[in-house]
Amino acid sequence: MFPIGDDNSARRATPVVTFALIAINVVVFFLELQNGNAFIEKWAFVPGRFSENPSGDAVTLLSAMFMHGGWMHLGGNMLYLWIFGDNVEDRFGPVRYLLFYLVAGFAASFAQYAVNPASNIPNVGASGAIAGVLGAYLLMFPKARVDVLLGRQVVAMPAFIVLGLWVVLQLVSGVGSIADTAQTEQGGVAYMAHVGGFVAGLVLGVVFGGLRRPPDRIA
Repeated sequence: MFPIGDDNSARRATPVVTFALIAINVVVFFLELQNGNAFIEKWAFVPGRFSENPSGDAVTLLSAMFMHGGWMHLGGNMLYLWIFGDNVEDRFGPVRYLLFYLVAGFAASFAQYAVNPASNIPNVGASGAIAGVLGAYLLMFPKARVDVLLGRQVVAMPAFIVLGLWVVLQLVSGVGSIADTAQTEQGGVAYMAHVGGFVAGLVLGVVFGGLRRPPDRIA
């Protein structure tokens, strides 16, 4: 089940922050390709390195949020941001949405950090922040129509089913990944960052007033 779009008929404004975030992620990825492993090692969030020098390594909490491990990683994240981010931005407004996105990303990184603060595996990706966007979307638009690709068919399904199944997958995968990460120190998907970002999105969605009725559009 692969989401490919949603209902934007109620969107009131152009999602400039979402577009800008996508552009920044793409630019940073090309910088990774151009500068190689040295760039990744310098700007990725490494839990063990952060534990040793939190103040000196704090900038990587931000920089890692715009880095990716490959074309599929980038493409999948940007697709989800494109589909779900515009509606969340429309409800919050651009300034609150940008703050929301960054805070959700930080929360996601710390959720993964809590699993193994001594890990030397570089953490990169916008997945945690985007998981926060999904959490806020589910909170604010649970019955919104999401178009998903099922085999060769496109089927419209309510958001609470699409994102609910995504959450279950993250929880199940996350439980299994804790032992793998702690015991084998192997890289992979940072599922706990997804879970942490999603929970942060739900909480911040309430804090940022996402449940308040938006003002009516002026004709």
